Amino acid sequence: MEDNKELQPPAQGEENLARLYEENVRILTEGEIVSGRVVRLGKDEVHVDVGLKSEGRIPFREFLESGEKIDLQVGKEIEVYIEKKEGEEGEVLLSWIKAVQLRSWEKVRQVYQNQTVIEGTATRLIKGGVIVKLGGVEGFLPASQSGVRYSELTDILGDILRLKIIEVNPREGRVVVSQRVVLEEERQRLRMSTLESLKEGEIRRGVVKKIVPFGAFIDLGGIDGLLHVSDISWGRVNPYEILRVGEEVEVKVLSVNKEKEKISLGIKQKTLDPWSNIEEKFPLQSVVTGRVVNITDFGAFVELEEGVEGLIHVSEMSWTRRVKHPSQIVSVGDTVKAVVLEIKKSQHKMFMGLRQIQPNPWLALEKKYPVGSRITGVVKRITDFGAFVEVKEGIQGLIHVSDLSWSTRFKRPLDFLHKGQRVRAAVLGIDPKAQKLSLGLKQLTPDPWMNVPRKYPPGKVVKGKVTSLAPFGVFVELEEGVEGLTHISQLSEEKIEKPENVVKVGDEITAKVIKIYPRERKISLSVKKYLEDTEREQISQYLDRGEGSKILLGEILVAALQKRGESWKEVLSQNQPISPESSGDSPSGSTSGKGSS
Repeated sequence: MEDNKELQPPAQGEENLARLYEENVRILTEGEIVSGRVVRLGKDEVHVDVGLKSEGRIPFREFLESGEKIDLQVGKEIEVYIEKKEGEEGEVLLSWIKAVQLRSWEKVRQVYQNQTVIEGTATRLIKGGVIVKLGGVEGFLPASQSGVRYSELTDILGDILRLKIIEVNPREGRVVVSQRVVLEEERQRLRMSTLESLKEGEIRRGVVKKIVPFGAFIDLGGIDGLLHVSDISWGRVNPYEILRVGEEVEVKVLSVNKEKEKISLGIKQKTLDPWSNIEEKFPLQSVVTGRVVNITDFGAFVELEEGVEGLIHVSEMSWTRRVKHPSQIVSVGDTVKAVVLEIKKSQHKMFMGLRQIQPNPWLALEKKYPVGSRITGVVKRITDFGAFVEVKEGIQGLIHVSDLSWSTRFKRPLDFLHKGQRVRAAVLGIDPKAQKLSLGLKQLTPDPWMNVPRKYPPGKVVKGKVTSLAPFGVFVELEEGVEGLTHISQLSEEKIEKPENVVKVGDEITAKVIKIYPRERKISLSVKKYLEDTEREQISQYLDRGEGSKILLGEILVAALQKRGESWKEVLSQNQPISPESSGDSPSGSTSGKGSS
């Protein structure tokens, strides 16, 4: 009995140990992810204690092929996936990679549902984009969602990217991610923050994002401002030559439109405007030195200092030469001296003259050849309105077609002058400011019209030769340089339709001077008046001699009335005295002739 009692405790102890073991063995199921402890590192396997009767085994290749960085050592806690609780040899089969993948898919689904940001590593390029490692899951980052140019995709390989999941398909194992969405959201937050904090007049630092011909766009932190080329420097600049993309620059905020999100920036405004004291630095009429920086059709721009340029107009380049283009006188890069002619400070404009450095030859010409003096020159150019005569190198005067002759009317100067002909002319006027010289040939001889008013007073009977016919009358030469006009209504006592019906060129006619216009150089002649006055004088002479009979006198009076288109009754009803002279053109319709009836 005692022996049996002594053996009982051990039997009860084993039973207790077995019970305790069973109680401490975890109840695990296949397909579950559990935490285990690395207990041994074999040659091909990793042994992990997950709390079962036996250790679980994980092929070493899972850790090597996963690409994940994990510090495997005895005692390290890792998560594993239970594939089989008892293998063929009663061992537990585990998988580390499946545990990682399942946990990663759970995270992917959670991130997708909550639209939060997930980090992933860009591992390799494939057609259309980049493969991104999201823990144990691979995602596809399309090139269009990368936020970089297609040519720059290789630059992000190996980078840890902040991404958003835009598509998930667990069955196909498909995950599509976007970096662009994250960048845009972050940029928008930064944009609004920067826009709210910007103030006009403050100095900011920014990065040159893009350069264009009219300036550059500067990234101020999520929002771009325009740095116009005119605000880069006070002087003439090329934005491509002084700015570089990616370069950090310091700019001044000129204006901010928060509604339209438009920002204007400047660099030159950080320094004093060189035009602020321009009059003190470059007084009017002072001689300045500068460099030709630009040439246009109308002139050359000369830089006097940084930010200060003046224009030399093509008309201010030479006193004598007819400069068609500034390049005939100056070239870009030339150093020139000029005279300051005008300053428009508010417009940042200065006008200068190159020719003013030399004496004005037109002033010397005016002193040497006053109006009325004689000058000799060579015909250089002939136009329809006159001829240009060079009287000194580079100085030409115009002989207008109307100043060629007192007597002859030339339709074209070529009928009188030819190119290269040397002529002597009278100086009619000099305008040094406008650089104009007026010459005349006819002024070399006295003006025949000076004696015309005295020589041809109204009422004088003159004889002349018909020089030309016009629809309104004929021109009659009274002497060389003096012509008169006989209107068609004054060519005959009878009404005529055309001048050529009664006269032709070359005919000599007698007429009476009706009126003279010395200023306009016009004389009005009348053949009709001459004939009427002649007839009146003849009748008056006849009556003075007392010759003829009453019958003859009556016939003469009747003929005179008929010419006037009147009858005896009309004349008698007006109580007018009847005489042969009543057929004249006197204001009263009659004269004080002696004969009456």
